[in-house]
Amino acid sequence: MRIAELAGRRVAIWGAGREGAAALRALARRLPGQRLAVICRDDEVDALCAPPAAGAPALDRTTVDWHLDAPTPALLASFDGVVKSPGISPYLAPVPEAQALGARFTSGSALWFAESNARRTIAITGTKGKSTTTALVAHLLRRAGLEVALAGNIGMPLLDLLDPPVEPDWWVLELSSFQIADLDAVPEIGAVLNLHPEHLDWHLGIERYFRDKMRLVGTMDGRHPRVSVLNARQAYPEGTVPPSGVLRFGDPAGFHVREGAVWRGERRLVDGRDLALPGAHNLDNLAAALAIVEAAGVDAAALAPEARDFRALPHRLAPLGVRDGLLWVDDSIATTPHATLAALAHFADRPVTLLVGGHDRGLDWSGFAAAIVPAPPHRILCFGAAGARIAATLARAPELAPRVARLATLDEAIAAARQVTPEDGVILLSPGAPSFDAFRDYAERGRHFAAAGGFPAEVGTIEGVGL
Repeated sequence: MRIAELAGRRVAIWGAGREGAAALRALARRLPGQRLAVICRDDEVDALCAPPAAGAPALDRTTVDWHLDAPTPALLASFDGVVKSPGISPYLAPVPEAQALGARFTSGSALWFAESNARRTIAITGTKGKSTTTALVAHLLRRAGLEVALAGNIGMPLLDLLDPPVEPDWWVLELSSFQIADLDAVPEIGAVLNLHPEHLDWHLGIERYFRDKMRLVGTMDGRHPRVSVLNARQAYPEGTVPPSGVLRFGDPAGFHVREGAVWRGERRLVDGRDLALPGAHNLDNLAAALAIVEAAGVDAAALAPEARDFRALPHRLAPLGVRDGLLWVDDSIATTPHATLAALAHFADRPVTLLVGGHDRGLDWSGFAAAIVPAPPHRILCFGAAGARIAATLARAPELAPRVARLATLDEAIAAARQVTPEDGVILLSPGAPSFDAFRDYAERGRHFAAAGGFPAEVGTIEGVGL
């Protein structure tokens, strides 16, 4: 669907988050004078009307038709097109019911791809590591002297860059599974870093989640990126790997990690100790980024040393500082048990009090429990809606049961961590679950954790987003 097809039609934007606001601005700009509808809650109207940046005009709310109740299938079907925000699952009511009545849905990402034709576009997804890898690709390409736009799920909606003042050499985009599920296009270069269970409530199961991720490198009609960058150590669902144009990182012949460094074949490129990127998993992210840069036709091996001054993204194993002899670490971005395991591995030589929990998506924590039994954290404090189930799973292991405690809230877990963590220990927020039960997003949760420890709240901005 192109924006021009919506001219003179009844159009609604459904959702009031960052993507919904960007869609409203873009359609108002491209369809001047056309009255648009917005479906959101009453308490979201002010945020939608706020100016997007200092000095920018606020939206005149009288020019919009507001629908402030939960939409019915009939309401959604009454529009000629509905621009749906990524957080709204196409698999859950009322979307399928509305489609049965003839509703047509699109998304901000789908509109942007339709307008751009995906030329000079690099799109990156994966359960974990996609933000860091995407930012690394933009950083390296810029060091090569190229004009790069960094956007997407990393913090700037694509529709906010729909009409750029300068056309970049490359668009470097982070895309979530929510955005890809609604996408009927492929980028010039697509990368799927890894697949681990996540967002199963949104996708209604692990198989659909994995296949929605893999849509980035192949559409139903057989279109594929010019280059698909995949992980040599990852098993991908049958029938989802493109038949040609595949470049794999993690392969000893290409960009891979060994001996604490990133290599290309037998050439050692950069040592992990020289990077401001905590955790061994970030070396994998760098190997992936270098493979993507090479796919873009740039000498990635020569650029690898430029990663040494790349600044780590906020809320990703971020050391906040020391209070009363304890190191506080914000890893709020960790929303799966797999990510929490990676965080624990980074502090294997120190006593760690681990804070886990949040929104309960029904993920299985038994694998996590088995993995930490040989060298468990000092304490495991479980909080939030998922806390009871996580604590019950961990406590089944006799080696873990004495170390596990159940707290109602993150604040209670923080207070308990102060009491039980020995001197020179680590208080690690690596929740393994989303924040939606108590916080708007992982960044707000991370800022709350920092403030509770007496540290300046990380603003959560990522350097280099945009043009």
